Amino acid sequence: MKHDHFVVQSPSTPAKQLVLLFHGVGDNPVAMGQIGSWFAPLFPDALIVSIGGPEACGPNGRQWFSVQGVTEENRQQRVDAIMPTFVETVRYWQKESGVGPQATALIGFSQGTIMALESTKAAPGLASRIIAFNGRFATLPEKASTATTVHLIHGGEDRVIDLAHAVAAQEALMQHGGDVTLDIVDDLGHAIDDRSMQFALDHLRFTVPKHYFDEALSGSKPQDDDIIEFI
Repeated sequence: MKHDHFVVQSPSTPAKQLVLLFHGVGDNPVAMGQIGSWFAPLFPDALIVSIGGPEACGPNGRQWFSVQGVTEENRQQRVDAIMPTFVETVRYWQKESGVGPQATALIGFSQGTIMALESTKAAPGLASRIIAFNGRFATLPEKASTATTVHLIHGGEDRVIDLAHAVAAQEALMQHGGDVTLDIVDDLGHAIDDRSMQFALDHLRFTVPKHYFDEALSGSKPQDDDIIEFI
């Protein structure tokens, strides 16, 4: 499928992990690719691709949906309208790389985070990890699973997407049995800084997904595709 993208890292051998990055409104995949460059040294076997939104926004930017006139009442409708394209894009890169959902991570910022989080409602199990920088759900989930481990990272002084949305997301996911963490970066606005990145890198390297413990307690054995993850 044709879409705007920037390949940050393509390993010389078949990829063992897939990292897809999704930017905010008015940004572009090349700029968001700078975030991806933080992950490349730690995951040399990962295909890392920064994805551009399908709509033009400004002279050099892209977006997944327009924020002109967006409200709490119509945001979900706008997300739902473009979500099939988002899911198709993720699955396209999974097919291209030969990497399944169990070794796929979605990394979003702002509107990119909205799309990544909302994909857990539209296509459960699409990816095993989500790194959600300064974003939110369009509407809070009414159910959750441990198939996807969600790491919320949010600036404590964000005036674009209030920290309260991340707190509410954590509470909703926990209430419904999801696998979620929240890190608050003090004195940070609507941005990603070195502290945010350290939280993200540490989560991908060191956080053991909850479904591993669930499988151990149930006595089930992981499938081959489950063995390669971000730990």
